Amino acid sequence: MTIRTLLHDRVRAAMSAAGIPDECSPAIALSNREGFGDFQANGAMASAKRMGRPPREIAQAIVDNLDLDGVADKVEIAGPGFINIHLNAEFLARAVEIQAREIALDKRPNPDPQTIVVDYSSPNLAKEMHVGHLRSTIIGDALVRVLTHLGHNVVRQNHMGDWGTQFGMLIAELEEHLGEGEKPEMALKDLETFYQQAKKHFDQDAAFADKARAYVVKLQAGDGHCRALWQQFIDISIAHSEEIYRLLNVTLRHGDIRPESAYNDDLQRVVDELKAAGLAVEDQGALVVFLDELADRNGNPSPVIVQKSGGGFLYATTDLAALRYRANVIKADRVLYFIDARQSLHMQQVFTVAKKAAFVPETLSLEHHPFGTMMGEDGKPFKTRSGGTVKLADLLVEAIERANRIIAEKDPELSDDERREVARKVGIGAIKYADLSKTRTNDYVFNWDAMLSFEGNTAPYLQYAYTRIRSIFRRAGVSPEAVSSRIILDEPREKALAMKLLQFDDVLEQVAADAYPHVLCNYLYDLASAFMTFYEHCPILREGVDGQTRNSRLHLARVAEETLARGLGLLGIEVMERM
Repeated sequence: MTIRTLLHDRVRAAMSAAGIPDECSPAIALSNREGFGDFQANGAMASAKRMGRPPREIAQAIVDNLDLDGVADKVEIAGPGFINIHLNAEFLARAVEIQAREIALDKRPNPDPQTIVVDYSSPNLAKEMHVGHLRSTIIGDALVRVLTHLGHNVVRQNHMGDWGTQFGMLIAELEEHLGEGEKPEMALKDLETFYQQAKKHFDQDAAFADKARAYVVKLQAGDGHCRALWQQFIDISIAHSEEIYRLLNVTLRHGDIRPESAYNDDLQRVVDELKAAGLAVEDQGALVVFLDELADRNGNPSPVIVQKSGGGFLYATTDLAALRYRANVIKADRVLYFIDARQSLHMQQVFTVAKKAAFVPETLSLEHHPFGTMMGEDGKPFKTRSGGTVKLADLLVEAIERANRIIAEKDPELSDDERREVARKVGIGAIKYADLSKTRTNDYVFNWDAMLSFEGNTAPYLQYAYTRIRSIFRRAGVSPEAVSSRIILDEPREKALAMKLLQFDDVLEQVAADAYPHVLCNYLYDLASAFMTFYEHCPILREGVDGQTRNSRLHLARVAEETLARGLGLLGIEVMERM
């Protein structure tokens, strides 16, 4: 239980004892002004308005019934009815010690875990992953890590695009390469080039185009030869994606892939059930669901095509089949989709149809968490200098190379192997943190100098803060894991650091609820700053510091170090002993 939750429950009980209606909230908030306590209970004003009584009278009634023995040293009423709560230093110290034990757990005990499906990354296997896949992949993975750490049952779903008309063209092209004796892994070494070759061939050779179209029909009908070619293409394409995931330190694995083709056998059933329910109707030869719930400003219902006039299915059909699987087979409580903002209407349509058709229970939380675009410094979507799409693999390699040069300048004493390892962690961490630290729904400008800076709210700054704390233990000649002395909070900066450490769980719960990783990024930056202030004002290894104080401050440093490492780890960013 977090301190905020404890205070909420205690104040809630006091409000009930004072006769305040249950629907009135305690409104617990961190105090943002020095001298006004550590937390404030701000619910008296709203309660007073509802009850027609003076706010300070309501606040006094709450305080008279409030039991915070051993938790707070002082509770006072300020202004029109704010209740300021000054926490007890001994209570805070013990809470930090408990948190230290919980941070060490990869998965915390959760008395009420949810089954949560997270749909993210989802590259199209017809092409290599590019920068457009970055945000979905790393934001989704951060949420997966946070939710798992909080004890939920998380099911990753990599909804890869491995089906559709373009695959007839691609397998026909692959067949011709194999016919000339080329091995499939060599033919598909550069997926982007291969796709362009196939498209050019399709556009310029009518016979090839007819063959490609015929292969689409054969593929969907289960033809063995086409399926074998398709499988070779898919296997090599997936290997390309998984190489990116490993370099990017993303937790997606082969077993997390549930591609579009996995739902092929259910698509006709989806359409038949929509027809039987009277939701899908024929319109110009196609089958369409018209949604009055999403009507435009002129009252025209929003059309959702689930089957084309020629009998083909669309993304909406596949997404509905995927939702049926997630609701009825996985038994999800929440389904989180990390898909860019341009797909907002599509996701609204799919969610609305799924609920109307009773494909999913009303209790299932369907959540589209959109994100903005990575922009170049010209304010346009990030491209190569020639205007082409930036391959994600190339971007990550460049990040590591740039970090390598910076690390070599800053610490020339590192061995080549050490420098390469540090450069990998710094470069990849910088790319990820620059994205995750921005509000998810906003566009942001990609800037190498800003993201690789060792100053400000960046991954290199936080990684360096971690190594600085580790260096304290090296100078002390002790392992952080061996430090377990009781924490004593005598100085204001010690208490301030403890308060910041104890906000970690609240931050994680907020990220889990709202899917905004930047909240965790901002917290970690504030934590690193709070530690630096503590270290400046509260010496640890200086001569004259008594043993009890030294050990207590080492323990505080240990919890700060572990919280930084855990927080960065939940963002998918690695730390290192030296840099």
